[in-house]
Amino acid sequence: MSRFAIYYAPFSRDPLWQFGTDILGYDAATGLDSAVMPLAGLNAMGWTALTDEPRRYGFHATLKAPFELAAGRTSSGLVAAVEAFAAAHRPVLLDGLLVSNIGRFVALVPVGPTAALEAFAYEVVKAFEPFRAPLGAADRARRTKDGQLSARQTELVDRYGYPYVAEQFRFHMTLTGSLDPTLQPAIQAALAKRYEATVPAGPRAIDRLAIFEQPSRDSRFHIIAAVPLG
Repeated sequence: MSRFAIYYAPFSRDPLWQFGTDILGYDAATGLDSAVMPLAGLNAMGWTALTDEPRRYGFHATLKAPFELAAGRTSSGLVAAVEAFAAAHRPVLLDGLLVSNIGRFVALVPVGPTAALEAFAYEVVKAFEPFRAPLGAADRARRTKDGQLSARQTELVDRYGYPYVAEQFRFHMTLTGSLDPTLQPAIQAALAKRYEATVPAGPRAIDRLAIFEQPSRDSRFHIIAAVPLG
């Protein structure tokens, strides 16, 4: 069964999209591989291995995490609902993005205040709950990390199917999989240098909602619709 997700993904001609797809080696807009851009002294094979996990999802920032459709819901109905939601909401402006370490992986994170973005993301989560099928036992175990989450995060999994929503939400655009701590500083620095060289500095508008589909659990996500806000 297909899974769907509602993400932020830049327009395909945006330098930010080009940066992300070059780093991951996959373009979710076309569904095709793109040239792998190895960094920090790694060859192409080594870099491909380090980006294997985020490549499955495509370059994005999660707003509503992957879900199967509830009974009676359709992908066309989801697209129509996203279009209606987007028309009623304005873009959210960030001061910018920077390359940072988050735990064991490297990602783009916001510069400056994020309260407006966090509120918007929570609206997205709640608005599309009617489209989400309840988590199966295996998915719930995976999302709760077999009891490793806090009580609040577990509560959010049971309410919304995902632990990192509401006050637990942290906007990020993943660039690597889990890294060896000895490699992480060099990789973070190399990615920051590449980002600064390829993406213009300045504010970043979160101005689109993109619907991604994963046809089966062993396939990659790809974009089926992208809708501008406002």
